[in-house]
Amino acid sequence: MPVEFIGFVNSQNHSEIIPPTGPVIDLAHIETTAKIHENGGFDRVLIAFHSNSPESILLAQYVAAATRTLGLMVAHRPGFTAPTLAARQFATLDQISRGRAAVHIITGGSDTELQADGDHTVKAERYARTREYLEIVRREWRSLEPFDYQGKFYTVRGAQSRVLPYQGHAIPVYFGGSSEEAIAVAGEQADVYALWGETYQQVRETVSRVRAAAEKAGRSNLRFSLSLRPILADTEEAAWAKADAILEKARVLQEKTGYVRSSIIPNEGSRRLLAAAEQGSRLDKCLWTGIAALTGAKGNSTSLVGTPDQVAEALLDYYRLGISTFLIRGFDPLGDAYDYGRDLLPRVHELVAKEDQRSGKKAA
Repeated sequence: MPVEFIGFVNSQNHSEIIPPTGPVIDLAHIETTAKIHENGGFDRVLIAFHSNSPESILLAQYVAAATRTLGLMVAHRPGFTAPTLAARQFATLDQISRGRAAVHIITGGSDTELQADGDHTVKAERYARTREYLEIVRREWRSLEPFDYQGKFYTVRGAQSRVLPYQGHAIPVYFGGSSEEAIAVAGEQADVYALWGETYQQVRETVSRVRAAAEKAGRSNLRFSLSLRPILADTEEAAWAKADAILEKARVLQEKTGYVRSSIIPNEGSRRLLAAAEQGSRLDKCLWTGIAALTGAKGNSTSLVGTPDQVAEALLDYYRLGISTFLIRGFDPLGDAYDYGRDLLPRVHELVAKEDQRSGKKAA
């Protein structure tokens, strides 16, 4: 199975080691980052969503206009837009981009963050709402006749969209969330289930749980994505020295901004990363938990550290566990994206092709 690589386009240049400067929406940065990913062979880029960030669908439209073939993975939070309207928004983006749109459903694990947008639901309610939301979205993408829907959160009468996805009657749905409620909905609705960069054992367990949920829903074609922050250098020693320098820069920047790590971990995904960090800062072949431990695992924060060959081999290990999509971004967003395209993606594609060839011969 071919692997998919997803990068990351932010609205301005910043990370755990780079303080944000300039306009919040830096069009030159967005275009440059998108083109680096496209030229580097990435399949898609993630456009993130937070309660205080620029609107992800509008940024994605700009990325689509600045590129020719680069796919889009637009983070989207159910509950703030009517599902029928969201279906038309994504179908419109898919038509404008000629079939390059995908949506990454982020239901939201932090009650505090969602309250900033006026949402005071609890997690179980949010995932129940997401289930209905996606049922309606998918139905509007495929319906050629008006339809009704009656649920706890949404009641629709005579819904039908004049704009449908560019190819077929669906747009790829990526789905994040590690709680039991999230996994149940993912098993029913996701095309690709996304998890953060956990240990081999954790990934094996999560893949098994999600596959069981999908099988319970009568589905067998669910794919899996893993998010990581690769740190590359010409030698293993240089790569680990680079990781140490990144950790120190991040610590200094946190001190300058007055960052205080919360003792409350709002989501299961972060708790799982912190559980890994408690086992040590270096796990498996080259998994590094330093930034996750420092930041309280706020999002994608674990790394694979080593030479391009070593990191590619580690990614192949995850591929053998069922991962076919890798969402990777660096601590230096522009430079790292360039390096990934030049040094990492070709190696992984080659290793996976050889792995598939060996598996095919064995199967024969």
